[in-house]
Amino acid sequence: MKNTARLFKSLSDETRLRLLALLAHGELCVCDLMAILDLPQSTVSRHLAYLRNSGLVLDRREGVWMYYRLSAAASPLEQDLLPLLETRLSELTQARRDLEILRRRRQVRTEDPCRQD
Repeated sequence: MKNTARLFKSLSDETRLRLLALLAHGELCVCDLMAILDLPQSTVSRHLAYLRNSGLVLDRREGVWMYYRLSAAASPLEQDLLPLLETRLSELTQARRDLEILRRRRQVRTEDPCRQD
């Protein structure tokens, strides 16, 4: 029951929903998420940590950069909820704006935007 409550609490925040909607389109670096959501690193990282602790996302470190993706090892409840959530979020104006920004960022990107050579 605690896991179910934690899952629904994870889904009760607009920023976390926006993060999940973006991560449904593939792995992203924190710097991408910051730029798309127009939020400071500390805020984005705090919400990502909450989602990670809930088991909804996984992270990996590459040098100093952190990348996040949706967890494939979801519980049966999560497996039922995430597709429904993706569908509903795609209908929201803010989520559509976020995805458009992501699409534009990916079009102009020639290398990893997080690398500073």
